[in-house]
Order: sequence, then C-alpha cells, then structure tokens
Amino acid sequence: MLSKARWVVLVAAVLTAGVTARLGVWQLDRAAQKTALQASLDARRDLPELSPPELPGDAQTLASSLHRRIRLQGVWLPEHTVYLENRQMQGRPGFFAVTPLALPDGTAVLVQRGWLPRDLRDRTRVQAPALPTGGVQLSARIAPPPARLYDFDAAAEGPIRQNLDVSAFALETRLKLRPLSVLELDEAPVVTRQAPNPDRLLRDWPFPAADVHKHYGYAFQWLALSALTIALYVWFQILRPRRLAARFSPRNEA
Repeated sequence: MLSKARWVVLVAAVLTAGVTARLGVWQLDRAAQKTALQASLDARRDLPELSPPELPGDAQTLASSLHRRIRLQGVWLPEHTVYLENRQMQGRPGFFAVTPLALPDGTAVLVQRGWLPRDLRDRTRVQAPALPTGGVQLSARIAPPPARLYDFDAAAEGPIRQNLDVSAFALETRLKLRPLSVLELDEAPVVTRQAPNPDRLLRDWPFPAADVHKHYGYAFQWLALSALTIALYVWFQILRPRRLAARFSPRNEA
C-alpha cells in the first residue's frame, strides 16, 4: 500500500510529466504549421509577377497576395513622403522612405522605397533622394503596412515619424490608399553591400521567415523535462527505496 505522501508525489509526477509532454507535442505541431507556412511563402516568391490590376484593393484579398511580386505603374506624390525613423537594415539604424504612388484608377499605394542612413549629429537632417516626375514603372513586392514600433507620440505629424497608420494617413492626405504597402525592388541585384542604388536607397528587404527552429528547441526542452520527471520519480520512489531496503534487510545483516 502506498502512503498518502507517496500518492501525492505520484500524482504530481504524472501531472508534471503529462503537461510537459503535451506542451512538447504542441510545439512540434506548431513547427509543422510553420514549416507549411514557410513552404507557402517560398512558393509565392517563385510565382510569376502580378500585373497592376491584380493589386489587392481590400483586406480580404490581401492575404492571398502577400509577398507576391508585382509590376506597378503610376506617378509619385513626393509631397506626401514620410521617413519612418529607427528602422534598421543590415544592422544599421536609419529611415525607411515611404511615398504614395498614384495609380491610374485613382487610388494610391504606399511604397516603401528603401532605407537611408541617419545623420548621427542631427536626426532631423534627412538627405532625401530626388524622385522622377511623370509616370514611372517599378517592380515591387506586396507587403503589409509598415511595421509598427513603440510610439512615444501617437499623434506625430510631419515628414519624420515613428509609425504610419494607413487609414489615418489616408484621411490626412485625402488619398484613396490601398490597405497595404509594397516594397520597391531593385531591377538588378546590387553587387556589394556598400554599393548604393542610383537613388541612394538600400533595398535589402528580408524575405519573411517562419522561424521553425525555435519551436523544435522548445519541444526538446518540454519533452526533456517530461522525461526527467519520469526518471526522477522512478529513481527516488522505486529504485532507490528498493536498494535501501535490500541493503538493510535482515538477511544482509546476518
């Protein structure tokens, strides 16, 4: 018969081992989901370039087109250019230059044109590259709106800002903005990391990664903890008491 204390230890061990094993299996399931997501992202990267009419016009159709390449035609609206600060590229702090592109159908889309370095002596001094006038054509990748950082001044205005909300910016500029942004791509790859583009903007946009490996790491930790719990219970509650009992049994004393 097990004592009350040993019943408590048994129940605690079973619960701990079961919960940690379940968490490990859940992390493996998350890894499988992320693997499928990464495969989908990689497949989209290899798909043919979309035509301008295929640019999503609402949030419902955006999900199926994210990260697809697209060819756009329009006119730059440089008066509405915004520089998002505290943005990094290749490990360096700077700005993302964001400019609306007016499309032939009367709507506009926010174009993240590229990255430029920050003046360490004066953060408000931005050497803005000139934009061509008239109609332009560019290659881009469909992306969500610019990532939001912690904002000390949510109502920031002017050309230098921490964040840019598409809906609020549409009201501010009175533009019919699409609920997304696009990342402008280089027509030809840059040969070196230091070589600038003709407009002095860097466009080393990272392609989204599902980060599968962290889930395998978490799964290993949870499953190892479950195995350790079982091993400790077997040692301290079964094997060790038996060895002690055998050592001090009357037969051994004789």
